[in-house]
Amino acid sequence: MKVLFDHGEPRAFVRLLVGHEVRTTFQMGWAKFLNVALLSAAAGSGFDGFVTVDRDLAFQQDTGELPLKAVAIVARDNKPRTLVPLAAGVLNMVNSELHKCVDVVGLP
Repeated sequence: MKVLFDHGEPRAFVRLLVGHEVRTTFQMGWAKFLNVALLSAAAGSGFDGFVTVDRDLAFQQDTGELPLKAVAIVARDNKPRTLVPLAAGVLNMVNSELHKCVDVVGLP
């Protein structure tokens, strides 16, 4: 599966999505795109999923109209020590049957 990571994820976390082709918005040259343009570009480039720490993604987008599956990580910050424990949950969601919606994984 081809997965795009948003700007806020540290490289250490990106490497934890074993078995997937993972790119970041910086690698793709899309770091300045806003969510609508970013998701459209990702879908148009063959990405199957999008992972972000942007908590507001579900509120900024009509989740029934997303061009690809999105996983929003809810955490107190985007530091590796905070995100690494959430990697298994993110990987489970990315591996799950793709629905064009926003799934949320994170701290209670």
